[in-house]
Amino acid sequence: MKNIVILISGRGSNMQALLAASLNCNIAAVISSRADAAGLAFAQVRGVATEVVSHKDYPDRESFDAALAEVIDGFLPDFVILAGFMRILTADFVAHYQGRLINIHPSLLPAYTGMHTHARALHDGVRIHGCTVHFVTPELDHGPIIIQAAVPVLPDDTEHSLSARVLFEEHRIYPQAIRWLCSGQVKLNTDGKVIHHGRSLAGMALISPALETT
Repeated sequence: MKNIVILISGRGSNMQALLAASLNCNIAAVISSRADAAGLAFAQVRGVATEVVSHKDYPDRESFDAALAEVIDGFLPDFVILAGFMRILTADFVAHYQGRLINIHPSLLPAYTGMHTHARALHDGVRIHGCTVHFVTPELDHGPIIIQAAVPVLPDDTEHSLSARVLFEEHRIYPQAIRWLCSGQVKLNTDGKVIHHGRSLAGMALISPALETT
């Protein structure tokens, strides 16, 4: 059975979704960059080992990432899962976990990398928004895509309502992506492309606003 380590910085709602899901892997630990992260208590109640590696204890990103990697590696992870981990990781850290470091981002990448994705989508008037699970590469929010979920942007949407709709889908697709990874159904090929084994890629189209029926 594959081991995964989950990294958080706050309440870790995606971490909570992963712990609540029936995953075909062992959640070896939850590690936070903040000692006051609410998600730590959630993991502890469920018997998952927790650790804190506070970025405030280190003078720069490089030393923090080195300390974080040492703690992570103590749990012998097959995959390292970012679930609301609010730190930009160094290229050396990413390279250390190449092909094993996974993130979820609240947009349909490659659109809206970085922060404030929902506000930017509303500002631009897009009709379809969503979320993406992807492998992490040194270029922020540009790694190979594993799975995406799309939602309509409604006329009366606020940043809060759109965020909630997207988050609901995040909690659905992140466990699915981890199941695929742990069962070997998703892999990176030699060209750095995601390969799905035994999965149908056909699905229904989401059109927003909806087409008129005749």
